[in-house]
Amino acid sequence: MSENKGDKIERVLGIYTKLMNGYLVNKAEEANNYGVNERSIQRDIEDIRDFMEGSSENSDIINSVIYDRIDKGYRMEQRCKMKLSNSEVLALCKILLESRAFTKKEMKEVVDRIIYCCVQKKDQKLITDLISNEAFHYVEPRHRTQFTDIMWDIGQAIKNCNYIEIHYLRMKDKKVVKRKVKPLAIMFSEYYFYLTAFIDNEEIRKGFDVINDSFPTIYRIDRIKEFKALDEKFHIPYSSRFEEGEFRKRIQFMYGGKLQRVKFKYFGRDIDAILDKLPTAQILSEENGVYTVSAEVFGKGIDMWLRSQGTLVEVIC
Repeated sequence: MSENKGDKIERVLGIYTKLMNGYLVNKAEEANNYGVNERSIQRDIEDIRDFMEGSSENSDIINSVIYDRIDKGYRMEQRCKMKLSNSEVLALCKILLESRAFTKKEMKEVVDRIIYCCVQKKDQKLITDLISNEAFHYVEPRHRTQFTDIMWDIGQAIKNCNYIEIHYLRMKDKKVVKRKVKPLAIMFSEYYFYLTAFIDNEEIRKGFDVINDSFPTIYRIDRIKEFKALDEKFHIPYSSRFEEGEFRKRIQFMYGGKLQRVKFKYFGRDIDAILDKLPTAQILSEENGVYTVSAEVFGKGIDMWLRSQGTLVEVIC
């Protein structure tokens, strides 16, 4: 006796709806509910699988029907085509915790969301356990400031080329100063997020170490006490645009200043660590394991780094 086509459609749609709503589908239970044998339910599930495979070709989401051996039933598993692997999520969480970029509350929320959104439910506890000790002993930055909303607003101003007005806590005298600037980029380095921006006011620029500096001023975002995006627009020609990637290659500890070239001898064993730290570095010579290195850098941050190397480095010029 042939099966009524309408009954099959209704049954398949019913099973499909259950799967999409997160329910477990048991073949024996569904066979009993619809008055058919388990082979019919199995064919229905295969039809649903075929439909999902075809519909995922033009979508960023892949829906798969899998058999759960523990719960003894079929369930829906949804994932992104560009989903991170478990090892990538673990590495990302480790990097985030090491960055110490956020308050403890913010860091926990960010890490938890990454694990929840990117890792299958059965593996979430494993990832959480692998980072639990670091998360428990996480030390938040001393400023304890939540600034992600301001950072997003700054990003919008950069995209739209709007001037911004900030009240900024200056470190050298703990004074809050008002600045109107052209925001250029948001950067991260050594625990902090920074805004790079141009100041138009020549009176203010007179107090700078490099008066005619054609490169941006650097502000730590957590020290921005007030922020306002202005309606006034600015324009920087494409040929003169700020390239944060090139800027980052030449700056240490986010200390601005004039462009210069340094030359030093390196007596350590791991020259790769030096070349990774200073992307513009070039090996000029090597003799008996001693390297002579030259690098193009901005500002005074390089002096701090060179001193931190102790006897491993000898500055030539």
